[in-house]
This record gives sequence, C-alpha cells and structure tokens, in this order.
Amino acid sequence: MAIQPIDLQALLAQLDNVARTQLAHREGLALQKALQGVQLQRKVDEQVKTVHEAQNVGDDGTEKVNDQGRKGYGEGRRDKNAQGKASGEQKPVRPPAFRDPGLGKNVDINF
Repeated sequence: MAIQPIDLQALLAQLDNVARTQLAHREGLALQKALQGVQLQRKVDEQVKTVHEAQNVGDDGTEKVNDQGRKGYGEGRRDKNAQGKASGEQKPVRPPAFRDPGLGKNVDINF
C-alpha cells in the first residue's frame, strides 16, 4: 500500500505541531532543572543562616562554669607536667639548642 498525497499533506501539517510540542517539552525540562537549582540554593542559604545547638550541652541545657577560676597558661602547663612526673612518665632530657645572644636585640631602622 503506497502513501497517498493527501496523507503527506496531513503529516506535514501535523509536523509543525509536533515540533512545537517537543520544543515546549525541552524548555520545560530546562526550566524544571533551573527551579530545582534555585530551591537547593535557597535551602543551603537557610542552613548557613540557622544557629545550630551545641553538641556538648549539659542535662539542663547550660554549660557548667568552673568555680575555681581560670588557670593561666603557665599554671595549666605546670599542672600537666606535675601529673606526668607523678604518674612515672619521664621525657628524655635534650641539651638546649644553640642560640645567638645578639639575635633579636638590635633594631635597624632605615628611612
């Protein structure tokens, strides 16, 4: 059975409609991907702006404060050294490194 000229006329008339439908479908997919990207970016921005609860929170929701006061840098180090010596740990003794006695004492200012 051969294709009649009237059938070709009907096919050519519908070809324009099919092309428009396919174009709309492709544009719809691109638009959908763009909207998903915008929504994902919005969620990321919201997560960045939110405040997260601390991981190490006490039972009542507050942190406990040390009543003994803050230890200075040297005091904490001395306490750690005392604990290490008391437990029997000994560090090997190294001779002090050579240091230049004039290093860092002279300031040279040139204008």
